[in-house]
Parts: sequence; C-alpha cells; structure tokens
Amino acid sequence: MTYERLAYVYDFLMKDVPYYNWLDFLSAERKRYSVEGNRVLDLACGTGELSVLLAEEGFDVTGVDLSGDMLMVAREKAEQKRLQVHLFEQDMSLLEGLGTFDIITIFCDSLNYLQRPEEVQKTFSNVFTHLNEDGLFLFDVHSPYKINEFINETYSFAEDEVSYIWTSFPGEHSLSIEHELTFFVLDEKTGKYDRFDELHKQRTYSTDQYSDWLTKANFIIKSITADFSNQAPTNMSERLFFTCKKNKALS
Repeated sequence: MTYERLAYVYDFLMKDVPYYNWLDFLSAERKRYSVEGNRVLDLACGTGELSVLLAEEGFDVTGVDLSGDMLMVAREKAEQKRLQVHLFEQDMSLLEGLGTFDIITIFCDSLNYLQRPEEVQKTFSNVFTHLNEDGLFLFDVHSPYKINEFINETYSFAEDEVSYIWTSFPGEHSLSIEHELTFFVLDEKTGKYDRFDELHKQRTYSTDQYSDWLTKANFIIKSITADFSNQAPTNMSERLFFTCKKNKALS
C-alpha cells in the first residue's frame, strides 16, 4: 500500500478527532503562563493535521514522527497551503539534535504508544533537554479508566470507500490495551476492496506514576486537568492533560 492510501485511511479514521481542541488548549496555556516565543515542537505529529493548524496560527512548527510515510503526507499538506513546517523522522524516546523550543507537545494520546516505562522516562528527559528555560511541555494520555472501559469492545464502520472492524482486548501489561484493525479499502481502478490489518498497542499509567517520572526529569507540574476542561481529573475522566515547566533551579 502506498503512503497516500495509508494516510488516507489514517485521516479517515481520525476525521472526527478534535484537533482544534488541542490548539485551543495550547493557546490557553501559552497565555496563562506568558510564553512569548512561538517555536513549537509537535512530537508524534502523524500526518500533520495539528502541525499545519499551528503553522496557520503563526507558530514556527517542527513536527517529529516515527513514520516516514506519515511525514511525507504532512509535508504535502503543508506545501498545499504554502506553509513551512520542519519535519523530522525520529523516535521521541531517542530525540536529539533539534535545538530548543518554547512549547513541546505530545498530543492525541501518542505517549501511550510507548510500550516500556523506560521509553516514557527517556522521552521526558529528551523533552527537558529540548525545552527553553521558560517553555511549556504539554501532553495528554489515556486515563486508567478509559483503558479499562474500552477493553473487549468491537466497533465497525462502513462507507463506500473505506470500511473497518476495530476490536480491542487486554494487553500483556497492567493498564494496557491492544487494538486489532481490519480495513477494507476500495481500489478505484479495479472496483475491488483491498484488505489490510494493523495492530496498535497502547499503555498508560496512574497520574501519580506520570507525576513521579516528570519530577525525576526535573519538571514542575503546573496543572493536571481532564477532557479538554479546566477541571481536575475524576475517577471517570477519559483523557488526562499535563502542563509542565522546567525546574529552573535544576536545569
């Protein structure tokens, strides 16, 4: 499958994702903590939906993703809108050599794709290194409640161009989940459907565990909120948002 078709399926799957909500969250936190610079590092940027939105808002955006195919699509989107977005293929747990930024983000529960605690800890350390002294580190993760709530669920969706079956089941670790996705994509040349399968693994941790790792990485946690609100998480919150700054005494 070519990257164009892969990205089409990805964007189809993500078409209802509220990217503007993440943009609003970033803008609000930037204002709240008086961050004057506009250099943003968008980690796990995927096909560049948020990166392009940020560039449209006047930010100087660098996007990083593990998938070169996704980055090619992100570059195409930016070029179509005549926007400049700097794109690099890197693993966020091995991030290096990109300079420093005023705001670093890991949105859309992308951090949950890291499978080992050491990878999360390394990512936090790398973000610290790449963050300006007065900058912000913003990220969100699935809550333990959401991981447990959606285990053993099956969804299906059908349209003329794309159909899929999505099954979720427990992962091998506590608070982990695996998603089996089967896609049927129309080949316009043959009129037949091509099938392909993907397996996605996600893992989360308690708020206390994330907080402990952030503190050990020399971050000060300014707030932990839930579900695109200003409210503290509850036992039924689905998405947890962290706003962090460098501990300047230790940087």
